[in-house]
Amino acid sequence: MGAVDVVQAEQHADTPAPRRITMLSGGVGGAKFARGLRHCLQQVGSGGAENGGAEHGGADRGCDPPAVTCVVNTGDDMWMHGLRVCPDLDSMMYGLAGVNDTDRGWGRAGESERVSAELLDYGVGIDWFTLGDLDLATHIARTEMLRAGTGLARVTRELTARWDLGATLLPATEHEVETRVRVGEQTDETIHFEEWWVRHRAGLPARGFLHHGAEGAAPAPGVLEAIENAELIILAPSNPVVSIGAILAIPGIRSALRAARAPVIGLSPIIGSTHVLGMASQCLRAVGAEVSAAGVAEHFGSRAQGGLLDGWLVDSGDADSVARVEAAGIRCLAVPLLMDSDPLTADMARAVHELADRITPGAARPAGHGQRGTPLIPRGARTPVR
Repeated sequence: MGAVDVVQAEQHADTPAPRRITMLSGGVGGAKFARGLRHCLQQVGSGGAENGGAEHGGADRGCDPPAVTCVVNTGDDMWMHGLRVCPDLDSMMYGLAGVNDTDRGWGRAGESERVSAELLDYGVGIDWFTLGDLDLATHIARTEMLRAGTGLARVTRELTARWDLGATLLPATEHEVETRVRVGEQTDETIHFEEWWVRHRAGLPARGFLHHGAEGAAPAPGVLEAIENAELIILAPSNPVVSIGAILAIPGIRSALRAARAPVIGLSPIIGSTHVLGMASQCLRAVGAEVSAAGVAEHFGSRAQGGLLDGWLVDSGDADSVARVEAAGIRCLAVPLLMDSDPLTADMARAVHELADRITPGAARPAGHGQRGTPLIPRGARTPVR
């Protein structure tokens, strides 16, 4: 069956659904997709309420949805005003908690900035990176725990415990790794990624990116286990260079993905010839990658040929790139990829699972997994994969 055909998404009755899902993610885009994934998975726990529950082929009511672990980029992290700021971890936490500022796209909703304004009046503020008052509470709590000797993975667990996120957040590493941008035309001058992105709005030509400290870092506790034990691995539609790329720069993570028993499925952050969120286009050009859905797939590469991907989703408008992606050894489907709402993003999550089933139907389950799993997508909730 050609991947460019219109395919009706259909759960195979004899295929157990993945019970453990691991996602590699950046911040804002990753949080949007994680919300859609959760929206999709909640139908499992509710029995697919919109479809009448188990009597209509949905999951049994009360069944827990699959466990989701998000391995989050820490390359954007930095010290500011003596506090440890973790932008992507916080975007994921706020987004899944439903307390994020949807207008700005980052930070807390209902935020005030009195402390930042006061710091500027004292002459010690940073005018290009404002920390809101509620956000500052997060950084103060995090820094206090870190200085008491608690690792970032446990700190993140403590910070997220106040909300029911529907997922476990793990930092990619507990070591301090900084993504820095080479901006000097004839020198090796670098600046922190956040300064390049926020202060200069990516206006300074980037000659490349350096994950400073990555060579001496190690995956945070639980990261390699989450990859090894996963039954489905997702690369979120985050920046492939400075978000996913920063995670892959941590020794051991790339090799764990290559060795994983689960299918690795990614979603393109590029639609047409530009990014949907952030500044992925500028980052891809800086590393010599083509700014297109197929270009990003080729940037990651086929796992069968030493890369990372088993499958790749492109937007419906990029359906003409499916054949090129498949020629690179990566199964590909074209589906709507605009994350305009949780239900629409949930459709993307369903498409990820359907593509994973077509790549390794039933093969990506741990040894001894002999029982049928609860369908990830309740029957009747299917949407066409286009």
